[in-house]
Amino acid sequence: MENTKQLVFIPGPGMGHLVAAVEIGKLLISRVNWLSITFFVIDLPIETRVHTYTNQSQSNQRLQFLHLSSPDQTQTNHLLNQEALLVETFNNSKELVRDAIIQNFMTTSSNNRLIGVIVDMFSDKMIQVATELGLPSYVFFTSSAAFLGLMFYAQTLKDEHNRDISDFKNSDTLLPVSTYIHPLPAKVLPNAMLDKIGRLHLPLSTARLLRQAKGIIINTFIELELHSIKSLDNDDGVPALYPIGPIINLNQEPDESINSWLDEQQDSSVLFLCFGSYGSFNEEQLKEIAIALDHSGCSFLWSLRQPQGKGETGASGDVARPEQVLPDGFLTRTMNRGKVIGWAPQVAVLSHRSIGGFITHCGWNSILESLWFGVPIATWPMYAEQQVNAFEMVVDLEIAVDIKMEYRSESPVLVTAEEIESAIRNLMLDSKEEKNGIRKKMEELKDKSRKALLEGGSSYYFLESLINEFKDHSSN
Repeated sequence: MENTKQLVFIPGPGMGHLVAAVEIGKLLISRVNWLSITFFVIDLPIETRVHTYTNQSQSNQRLQFLHLSSPDQTQTNHLLNQEALLVETFNNSKELVRDAIIQNFMTTSSNNRLIGVIVDMFSDKMIQVATELGLPSYVFFTSSAAFLGLMFYAQTLKDEHNRDISDFKNSDTLLPVSTYIHPLPAKVLPNAMLDKIGRLHLPLSTARLLRQAKGIIINTFIELELHSIKSLDNDDGVPALYPIGPIINLNQEPDESINSWLDEQQDSSVLFLCFGSYGSFNEEQLKEIAIALDHSGCSFLWSLRQPQGKGETGASGDVARPEQVLPDGFLTRTMNRGKVIGWAPQVAVLSHRSIGGFITHCGWNSILESLWFGVPIATWPMYAEQQVNAFEMVVDLEIAVDIKMEYRSESPVLVTAEEIESAIRNLMLDSKEEKNGIRKKMEELKDKSRKALLEGGSSYYFLESLINEFKDHSSN
């Protein structure tokens, strides 16, 4: 199209980051006809289903995908855990990205006017590439506004007070992080922030680079995180904020077998258990979950994933024979009210009328999906920033039931069947009877999340502001 302007979008690693990035792309091009977006997809040395997704998403000519092969890291892969491997891969791909931008958009033969680069919070080093090439950079922050504030808090603590946030490891310290309503317990800090020797430099470096961006696009909405967004707005060192969420991929095909089973269940009666692409438990923990489900008497749909072996990375696979890892007779006893499955189309499941509760690993996308469909959640965080997400949902916003918000898949402790059953009962039974309980609050947020995206809504307004920013730059 004549006079079309181009954006380059560099999503973070894995499906969750890519899907959210593409949904923002769809939203942008639906609002203006002069914009096209090219996604630079950095292929990872682990299986992520990304290629399948991009092949299925090539239907719009104004959304293009360019796959870049990540540098060979076979000699170091075995030394890195999942998070570190992903970050390391992205950090080592700067030259790939720089060359791709120059070749595709900055040669004399290119007819595409590049007006900016949007980088994922995981690909923050790409801000340096954009700066070197004289391009404005925006960061797509795929977690909460509260967590963004925590990153700035840790960075300020180090740069202005020469104190490492990792010093609070294994302590009962309550941290005065302004983006949280209540003081934040050190015990729920992300693993990377507690790893002084290994990974602490990563969130600190990211926070410093975020401050250099022209703006930060956040997948949240004011009605959910008003306190956090106000706190960030009051910090002169934080770039312009664009809370334009919730950004969710709603076009997920349901699984026929799962859907037909859900169709037979009563409204809001089924507990859904799903722990993300990388979430899995050892056999001992699986048995405790099974016992809790057995004793609770509630209907359930359980996405059961294969525990990873030592040194394994990548998404967990399905359990081939669930009866081998679950208690004897469990599947038989619960066959009339429960279904154990492998991978689940999470959005399609959460949208079903029969789902009444969700035990989740507290990935930010999963939380937003729960809010969108008004499904109450119980928090069982695993890795990354999921512990602080759980804290925000349970303590600050009081819209979730806690199972074990300090749980970490890197150093798991056994969560007993009694603890799990108690949370299930609170989630599925008690909240139905409370006039001001979690279920009612989630219904209210369901309505607010949808209105935020409509014309006149808060997220609609911030997206318009972002588009005007792009337009101003394209006219310069």
